[in-house]
Amino acid sequence: MLKRISEILLLAISGCALARADRIPDSDTVTVKFRQSHSQIDLGFSDNGEHLTDLLRQIRGREQSDSVLAVKKVKVRGGASPEGSIMLNRDLSYRRAESIFNWLSNRIEIEDSLVGFEYLGRDWNGLLNYVLADSEVPCRGEVLDLVRRVAEAPRPESGGTRDYLAQLKEIGGGLPYSYLYRHAFPGLRESSVIIEYGMRKGYTPFFPQVGQAVIPLTPYLLSPGIYTGSMEGLADRHPCRPFYMAVKTNLLSDALALPNIGVEFYLGRAWSISADWTYGWWDDDSAHRYWRAYGGEVALRRWFGRKADEKPLTGHHLGIYAGAITYDFEFGSTGYMGGIPGGTLWDRCNWYAGIEYGYSLPVARRLNIDFTLGIGYLGGKYIKYEPKNGYYRWESTNRLNWFGPTKAEISLVWLIGCDNYNRPKGGGK
Repeated sequence: MLKRISEILLLAISGCALARADRIPDSDTVTVKFRQSHSQIDLGFSDNGEHLTDLLRQIRGREQSDSVLAVKKVKVRGGASPEGSIMLNRDLSYRRAESIFNWLSNRIEIEDSLVGFEYLGRDWNGLLNYVLADSEVPCRGEVLDLVRRVAEAPRPESGGTRDYLAQLKEIGGGLPYSYLYRHAFPGLRESSVIIEYGMRKGYTPFFPQVGQAVIPLTPYLLSPGIYTGSMEGLADRHPCRPFYMAVKTNLLSDALALPNIGVEFYLGRAWSISADWTYGWWDDDSAHRYWRAYGGEVALRRWFGRKADEKPLTGHHLGIYAGAITYDFEFGSTGYMGGIPGGTLWDRCNWYAGIEYGYSLPVARRLNIDFTLGIGYLGGKYIKYEPKNGYYRWESTNRLNWFGPTKAEISLVWLIGCDNYNRPKGGGK
């Protein structure tokens, strides 16, 4: 009899423990809204401050309690509304995910191995959910067909030739797009954190037995529907702030024995700035042979096209450039020297400026080949001279006025920086 009573008490205690564990939420989540084109958390915007405060309160409450649950996974997701370029929205996704993770990791301890990141770019899935829920969207059927097609595509904006955002703007004379811009897009400019919990390490569930029957403890299950975004591309690493830089050399100049090196920095919004320097100072005075030149150039570029939308510093580019160069070329007879020796810096060189067009072609994970041609003006003065009786005799000073090609490049480009590499065709990161 006493044994039977003990078994009943054990069952009752176990049931209470199970009920208590079952009542403990198995995840905490928070969503932070961002202003258009911004990636820094504004606690005064929307309900950000209240939501983040509640999340910290929940997490710290768990740490101070005797909960049998422990953090098992942290998912950080960054998103952006569809307006703007693919490249800009991908960068916003990175920065927004980084922003909310840094805010949280500065306040609580998070193990690196538990963290994963997802970068949505243009959040077509979020837009699809909005259109499904809002019956007031103008031309809703046509909009729904387009957005569903984009959202369900494996890689909706990689490798295609059509701009889905442009198609959305064309529906109904732009009325649906204007409606979504005002009502749907603000809610897609967000980043979220989902913290999932599992059984605490070292916790041993109690399994009371009645006779030979074992009463199992209800297994821990993750709540369905907590995280519905695609997990494709999830990386178990901290997000780094996207940074795009290139180091390059013009192979045409190198082939002419004029070594050169250049650097290019991506400024954002499809703009970049570059600078390069050439220096080759070869001579054989006894044979009256000189092959010498040095100078530098700066250029401002605007990138465009499908490849440029997919990744900075790739694809088509238009730009303006300006530079200065001095030279001394002679092969045993008449020589040509750019600029006037002994004058001002402006006098000692020839200068040029123009417009350029080029295309940067990916050839390896961190390498591109850039083809560029520039047309513009080359001006300044140059000297003609002749070697005579062991001396160099001045012949004439001439004015240089040239309109035409002033730049030609086939450059080998080394890509440097976080996220600055070429993806293989088809895709994965």
